[in-house]
Amino acid sequence: MKNIIAGITDPYAAHTPMMQQYLRIKAEHPHTLVFYRMGDFYEVFFEDAEKASRLLGITQTTRGQSAGAPVKMAGVPVHALEQYLAKLVKLGEPVAICEQIGDPATSKGPVERKVVRVVTAGTITDQALLPEKSDALLMAILPEKRGKEGVRAYGLAWLNVAGGELVLAEIAPARLPHELERLRPAEVLLPDGSPMLLPEGVARTLQNDWNFDVRAGQQVLLEHLNVATLDGYGCAGLSLALGAAGALMRYAQATQGRALTHVQSLSVETGDEYLLLDAVTRRNLEITETLRGAPAPTLFAAVDVCVTSMGSRTLGRWLHHPRRDRRVAEERHAAIAALLANGRGFDAPRRSLKQIADIERIAARVALGSVRPRELAGLRESLRALPELAAGLPASDPLLARLAGLLATPHAALEPLQRVLHAEPAARVQDGGVIAPGCDADLDELRGLTTNAGDFLVALEIRERERTGIPNLRVEYNRVHGYYIEVTNSHTQKIPDDYRRRQTLKNAERYITPELKAFEDKALSAEAKALAREKALYDELLAALQPAVTALQHTARAVAQADALCALAERSYVLDWRAPELTDEHGIEIRAGKHPVVAQQVSDFVANDCLLSPARRLLLITGPNMGGKSTYMRQVALLTLLAYAGSFVPAQFARFGPVDRIYTRIGAADDLAQGRSTFMVEMTESAAILNGATAQSLVLMDEVGRGTSTFDGLALAWAIARRLIETNKSYTLFATHYFELTQLTQEYSEAVNVHLAAAEHGGGVVFLHEVREGPASQSYGLQVAQLAGVPPAVIRAARKHLTDLEEQAARVTRPQLDLFAANQAVMAPQEEVQAPLHPLLERLRAVQPDELTPRAALDILYELRKDLDDHA
Repeated sequence: MKNIIAGITDPYAAHTPMMQQYLRIKAEHPHTLVFYRMGDFYEVFFEDAEKASRLLGITQTTRGQSAGAPVKMAGVPVHALEQYLAKLVKLGEPVAICEQIGDPATSKGPVERKVVRVVTAGTITDQALLPEKSDALLMAILPEKRGKEGVRAYGLAWLNVAGGELVLAEIAPARLPHELERLRPAEVLLPDGSPMLLPEGVARTLQNDWNFDVRAGQQVLLEHLNVATLDGYGCAGLSLALGAAGALMRYAQATQGRALTHVQSLSVETGDEYLLLDAVTRRNLEITETLRGAPAPTLFAAVDVCVTSMGSRTLGRWLHHPRRDRRVAEERHAAIAALLANGRGFDAPRRSLKQIADIERIAARVALGSVRPRELAGLRESLRALPELAAGLPASDPLLARLAGLLATPHAALEPLQRVLHAEPAARVQDGGVIAPGCDADLDELRGLTTNAGDFLVALEIRERERTGIPNLRVEYNRVHGYYIEVTNSHTQKIPDDYRRRQTLKNAERYITPELKAFEDKALSAEAKALAREKALYDELLAALQPAVTALQHTARAVAQADALCALAERSYVLDWRAPELTDEHGIEIRAGKHPVVAQQVSDFVANDCLLSPARRLLLITGPNMGGKSTYMRQVALLTLLAYAGSFVPAQFARFGPVDRIYTRIGAADDLAQGRSTFMVEMTESAAILNGATAQSLVLMDEVGRGTSTFDGLALAWAIARRLIETNKSYTLFATHYFELTQLTQEYSEAVNVHLAAAEHGGGVVFLHEVREGPASQSYGLQVAQLAGVPPAVIRAARKHLTDLEEQAARVTRPQLDLFAANQAVMAPQEEVQAPLHPLLERLRAVQPDELTPRAALDILYELRKDLDDHA
């Protein structure tokens, strides 16, 4: 019979009571896998069972019926939940954890259940699920749309749920890809219908548009921070960011099932406070990930010897977000110098750091009520180690002294941990043994009943053996059958009348007596009461720790910074790195610099100098393939990045003037996802540099123009180099195999030729990896091909043809190069492309390459070659 309430038919009435409960919970989480707790398993049903079986590789079964149809189900053990959650989070699948919150003993019908939290890629707080050395950020993005004009701006808000940091920003559309690459959020919230492309591996979660309402978002923040205005946080005028923040906070609170009390402030980024690294540059410099996606060898892997995971995350942030304000970096340089003043001054703090757990994430889990007993034990030991750590930091340095002051023991947290928590607590509260003996008289009494059970059972066993005359009678206990007296079948005739059979075994019988039953009721009741009392006391401990969360967060940040500084000091000592000089004078000067990653892997790495200044803005770098041009360019960029991040650098001397951004165009590959060829990718990256680089930018350009025909590529490279010198005026390292570009130094005094030295030996080539002034004499391409194993016959044929090509290329005049360069409308300003086209270009434009046979194409090439010679 259908249940009808207020004229509405119950859609679940035909189902069993258990399935009715499940379906109502599932209806509240339609796009989420619901893990429904049933005893020692989390079960999933119907479509969720099919999906979970496919994603997790678990068995799907069918059990019973509901509404006349078989119930599909699959399950995972409670004790193995984390390993399955880790798989689903990696796949970007959200999971709702539905627990039993009612008492089975008093429940009529299914035990009451409730979703206690939702696990998503951006809201995970479990230690086992989080990446140890990086943050799992949750981001919300709100675009400002203006009709046909498209998106005019984006409001961003991002939150480290496991740490408590909330940040807001508003950016131009062109900066969005760079911010996504810089922050690498684990999950992004977007308004419904947003077509935005996200980087690979980022989970997308769509929300109703009303979640992004600006006024509602502002109100959410006002209430959460308990303030009357947000102006004090720098939020004035940030309407888009406030809308994004409102959606983000509501979503994060819903997933955790409670208020985010550890999020106690917010900050606003303006965009010009950090040294800008676009997405391409971050990939090319391999800061935390190689071009192949591996964690090493990278810059981060080379410097990360932090003792704590907090320190590693902080060091990673410094490398990814170096501040332009040189005072920040100089403070860190001074702190490292203080740690090195007496040799290995970093050793003592690093020994203390070994005793410290991940306070930052433990504090967040305390605030969220999800912290485990052994994590609290780790927190207790960490707080005990703080005085030793503070004492090990040199007081002579202002930054280290400030950190030592922040490492004062937060007694509001340590005192209850020492008083309440067991010295070696169990892994879970429900296992007991979490609260310290002597903390609570009632608990001690209940524990005493359970503890004294052993004495009672021994005494009962002795008495019953004497009374019955059964020598092998045993009194024992197990969780399934409780307490019992076991007698082998050979003595069953001696059983007294007051024994009642409890279980029959193959060779024995188990019995219960009135005395033993009375003790069992008392003991089992005491055990259950003791566990309930422990749970209550543990909840009280968490409540007592709540006011100390802010202090714990400050402590965690101080520990993390101290750890990162000690790690940089250790690297500087072991690798003989030196303190860089940051100055207001423009330019970059490096003497005997080394690549911070490659130098650790190559024993005989050759150190090189680099000088860039207002009078020496563009270095034209020539030399052979495999000669080290790309390594040299990356080396300059990485040393600049390290210096502004606050690290010492691998160089005998290094001075850096103001740098606002670093651009790289190194290598390229087809972007099949967006239908872009290698050359298109190359030109897109070049255009971004020409449109964004300033006189304070460091630009790395490697082999521009190699993806098209020789003359097109040469003309483009020529025009791009001129643009960088004349208009952008950036500090540029320009590597090329076009030797014609070395003539630029005759026109521009700011351009200088340098080359990577090599020498021929025994018909082959020896790479010296040494940067010298002047252009290279040749590219040694044939020698490199020989090293690669190209057949000798091919090398001989290439050598012969190379001679012919060089003779022809020698006839190319400078005016012809200028004509080619002037006609590259994409890369040059419009007013520079008004001159009439060269006749050769007119002929080239009429050619349809796809319609030519190889023979016809060769004929046209010879004709053009002849015309070019005639015009020379």
